[in-house]
Amino acid sequence: MSKAAFRLTAVAVATAAAMTAAPSAGATTEAAAPSAPATTVTATASDPFYTYDGSKPLASFAPGDVLKTRTLQYHLIGIPTPLQAVQLLYRTTDAQGRPAANVTTVVRSLTGDGSKAVSYQSFYDSLDPEDGPSRAIAGDLTLGGLIPNAEAIFIAPLLAQGYNVVIPDTEGQRANFAAGPEYGTNTLDSIRAASKSAQTGLSSATAFGLIGYSGGAIATNWAAALAPSYAPDVNRRLVGYAEGGLLVAPAHNLKYVDGSLAWSGVIPMAVIGVSRSYDIDLKSYLSDYGRKVYDELQQGSIIDAIGHYPGLTWKKMAKPEYADPNSIPEFRTAVNKLNLGSAATPTVPGFIAQGDAGVLEGTFSNHPGIGTGDGVMVAGDVRALARQYCATGSAAVKYTQHELLSHVGTPVVWAPVALGWLGDRFAGRTAPSDCGRIPAGNSLAPE
Repeated sequence: MSKAAFRLTAVAVATAAAMTAAPSAGATTEAAAPSAPATTVTATASDPFYTYDGSKPLASFAPGDVLKTRTLQYHLIGIPTPLQAVQLLYRTTDAQGRPAANVTTVVRSLTGDGSKAVSYQSFYDSLDPEDGPSRAIAGDLTLGGLIPNAEAIFIAPLLAQGYNVVIPDTEGQRANFAAGPEYGTNTLDSIRAASKSAQTGLSSATAFGLIGYSGGAIATNWAAALAPSYAPDVNRRLVGYAEGGLLVAPAHNLKYVDGSLAWSGVIPMAVIGVSRSYDIDLKSYLSDYGRKVYDELQQGSIIDAIGHYPGLTWKKMAKPEYADPNSIPEFRTAVNKLNLGSAATPTVPGFIAQGDAGVLEGTFSNHPGIGTGDGVMVAGDVRALARQYCATGSAAVKYTQHELLSHVGTPVVWAPVALGWLGDRFAGRTAPSDCGRIPAGNSLAPE
């Protein structure tokens, strides 16, 4: 491992161990300008880099077009490292199909090889744009931003093995939490932008792998599913996708975490994310307590939600007449749009891992028709999706279920296996398949 990658790993381990908050900060240059020197200036809430302010309408650009570029040092917990990163503002598409601008970060291969890259999707899970990985990399410090700082422990091995690493702000610049289709387009257009920029060393010939856990798995799977239709130019270059702790059918997850000691805070986060993504006002359906929690988490991250609302239920959030979330037509319609079971089947090989010991994290639910999971993700849904891909696709699917691991425990085992699996795909080895051996799962029909 190079000294730069070693230092990145060391600081990431320290960050993951500490997990304490600190204040915030930013820098900027235009895409049309020549490559900017690395800078220790950091990102701020008012950083103009994150806003498209050109004279041409955003809609006049193609998805993946680069709008701005800057080069800076890769920061960890606000400390600059020897690594340089290229950040791109690029045109993409939001959950409603409208043009949007988003940011991605590219860390070039330590060997200078531009032939292979991995798109790493972060699990920063936040309703605050300030918590995005690009801002953490630029030196900004927020509580929610500790997660992308700690994720350097997953990124360092990729760099050490010679990959270029592309890290999109998967939730976009509005932090549309849980909006899977938007996560997917943000990811695919990030790959397009990274391949178009002269400063990244990547090109239209660069092969890509996708990898992500939890919220990063949402982006990874939606990108793989949307690529054949939304970005066939990217799909042709994908070698495969590796993911763990996947959200498949959000309607099931809301029932599964209902009353959980640790994960019930996901309920209001999902309500906010869905309403924000599809521009629907759900506050009129909420109880006084529900509106209070809704307001508290408007800019909250998963760190603000986990364990902060033990035993919270949908019924406590909603007015009595809306005790069933399906009784709210706009919400039901939006949640069904986020169901991966209704999306297309990826055409490239996949590795999917899932924990099933949610009891370790205070989720005791074995809801009829839903079953058990890792505390927040439903194992039966993930099995059903893997089986669906086996039945409807031509690409191999490897599925692993960790019966004794929870959502927090699974990535420790998943990450090295996922990295090895991706390495084999880049090497051209035949992808292993568990099709025919995956146990039955749940129905993924829309609610």
